Amino acid sequence: MTVASLNGSKEGAPEKRSLPRRGKRDRQGRLAFWLLLPAGVAVFGVVLYPIARTILVSLFQVNSALATDTPFVGLGNYVEVLQDPEFWNSLWRTLYFTVVSTALELVLGLIVAGLLNAKLRWRWLFRTIVVLPWAIPTIVNAAMWKGIYNAQYGALNAALTQLGVIHEYKAWLGEPMSALNAVIIADVWKTTPLVAFFLLAGLTAIPSELYEAARIDRAGWPRMLRSIVLPLLVPSISIVLVLRTVEAFKVFDIIYAMTRGGPINGTATIAYFAYIRAFSDQNFGVGSALAIIIVLVILVLTTIYLRFLRRSDMSLL
Repeated sequence: MTVASLNGSKEGAPEKRSLPRRGKRDRQGRLAFWLLLPAGVAVFGVVLYPIARTILVSLFQVNSALATDTPFVGLGNYVEVLQDPEFWNSLWRTLYFTVVSTALELVLGLIVAGLLNAKLRWRWLFRTIVVLPWAIPTIVNAAMWKGIYNAQYGALNAALTQLGVIHEYKAWLGEPMSALNAVIIADVWKTTPLVAFFLLAGLTAIPSELYEAARIDRAGWPRMLRSIVLPLLVPSISIVLVLRTVEAFKVFDIIYAMTRGGPINGTATIAYFAYIRAFSDQNFGVGSALAIIIVLVILVLTTIYLRFLRRSDMSLL
């Protein structure tokens, strides 16, 4: 047997073994493609196509859903939005709503999570009760709080007058600033349980040995909170901040159900302002431009939070 024949047999053997592997990889690739195709179609139909359509509409002057004459205006709708003082007012109201509601939910959620993490006999019952506000639909929650704030028969006025805090009934939804704060309280009441359970998951992951070591060192709860709990809860807190900031910035349903943006546009957030311009004013071009601006702002906020999350993870390492 010659050297060439030996080399030929050696070179030919791997090729024969590689063919089944290639065929197996091809079959796996085709299977993965068909399995992912429905998800890809759903993402395109629910996310990508509406975004692309909104971007396209924002470049035209569309003053009616049945309009046939839609001249191209380019970035004119965006310029009109940025020159509108009410846009900036709604943006500042949205930022105020986002910062205040997220901060309150984070603080109250941490307190509730600490109480739920305590070793109590009926802890499962307390956890079930706490989750009830979050389980209530937003429209029902808004209707309930609208009744509580009612100036004539509201439970809040009745309770405060009985306690002597106020001497006459107050229209909590009758002034712009008080109405905005009232909506924030309603949103905080509903969403705090969700934040608490996110933080509770982080609390249960903290090893009990750390608390025992802190007790041996005679560390009190303030020191344990500062040195153990908060540093180890940074990833959970960052996730909560991302989720709640995005949801609070695009808040619409509770505003629509409680105040309809009033009084005097005092609770009109940027999402509600976009709804008014698009559907009430029938200016779909400007409404689409506002929707794209909202998406861009949310992307910026999410990017900032994700960078903060990465830095927090690196610092813990």
